[in-house]
Amino acid sequence: MAEKSYRDAIKDALREEMKRDERVFIMGEEVGVWGGTYAVTRGLHDEFGDKRVRDTPIAEAVIVGAAIGAAMGGLRPVAELMTINFSLVAIDQIVNNASKMYYMFGGQFNCPVVIRTPAGWGQLAATHSQSFEAWYASLPGLIVAMPGTPYDAKGLLKSALRSNNPVMFIEHARLYGVTGQVPDGEYFVPFGKSDVKRAGKDVTIVTYSRMLHVSLAAAAKLAQEGIEAEVIDLRTLRPLDMNPVIESVKKTHRALIVEEDWVSCGMGAEIVARIAKDAFDYLDAPVERLGAIEVPMPYSKPLELMALPEEKHVIAAVKQMIA
Repeated sequence: MAEKSYRDAIKDALREEMKRDERVFIMGEEVGVWGGTYAVTRGLHDEFGDKRVRDTPIAEAVIVGAAIGAAMGGLRPVAELMTINFSLVAIDQIVNNASKMYYMFGGQFNCPVVIRTPAGWGQLAATHSQSFEAWYASLPGLIVAMPGTPYDAKGLLKSALRSNNPVMFIEHARLYGVTGQVPDGEYFVPFGKSDVKRAGKDVTIVTYSRMLHVSLAAAAKLAQEGIEAEVIDLRTLRPLDMNPVIESVKKTHRALIVEEDWVSCGMGAEIVARIAKDAFDYLDAPVERLGAIEVPMPYSKPLELMALPEEKHVIAAVKQMIA
């Protein structure tokens, strides 16, 4: 095991798979000589050259469309989009081509493309600080992974790069510097396996991506007051593994969903519906949701922070549920 950043864990997965399989290549804006906007691919151009790490024009529809064509032709492309906000420019390629190709051609074509892109914020304002994971998770035919730790980031990306299905791999811009233990050797984190990141008996917190860290910090403070929260990291939003969530709710009888997206029609709405279907009789209180305030993200730093859930909000929500 070694202590590595989320950024380096992703880079390790890319490097290992590029060494193993010459069909794997990266394409995107400034991914080559510059090393990517968030430096995830830095050094890979020197190691693998122009053919395997390709700079592209600023044209997201072309990046994703060309990657889909390459995948159908037998290659293993990784299309990097500078932010998930720019995926809107390529959404027809993602929705109508990547996710449907296998079905529309009766299984004659696979589309093993990985679309890497960060969500997140940081004084980037309304058009560059959005969370679209729930949109993409609604699509049959598209796998959506959103890791919260360096360990999961590497393991899930390795699984993505070996998959024959298109994968939307959503990172978080505020997690690239977060460090954690990452095994030295090869390993995989399978899709559709939620993970209990902290055991508890009083309330279930369901979360993913950066909100995992907010939830764990809140759970640690709640424990100091004798409240034990079980924190479940979804890791993959499609396929969505609800088994650990349902088993936890049967034990704690309360559930809080914490996400960075807007609450209306977000992932939390789907999770609440599934809990209501499979664990309604075990609930002692309504399932609660905590997410971003439903406004376009402000540019002002104080207002930006006010728009997002923090530890204190998670703690207050839990205390209200068990009062």
